[in-house]
Amino acid sequence: MANPWAGEVAIWLDGRRHVGKLTLGALAELEATLSEGSLIGMAERFESRRFSARDVLAILVAGLRGGGWQGTAEDLRTVEVGGGPMGAARAAAELLARAFALPEE
Repeated sequence: MANPWAGEVAIWLDGRRHVGKLTLGALAELEATLSEGSLIGMAERFESRRFSARDVLAILVAGLRGGGWQGTAEDLRTVEVGGGPMGAARAAAELLARAFALPEE
């Protein structure tokens, strides 16, 4: 079970549950791949719903890798993400929110 208090998010890939978490290392990996230039800018894009499929993919890969998954972005291109594109976007938004939220929020 994913622990939201620890910043974890459940992500379903091909019917298998994985735990995603944006650890400091995962955040650094994500920042290196962003066209936005900053994680705060990325969070703001999600809040205003101006994100792209590429943004969602990058966040999912970073979060899954932070949770121990050994895959790559290429691996995600061929799997079914639980909830489809909207489920993927929701999981990415939750990863960002939980990475930057205090447990009381």
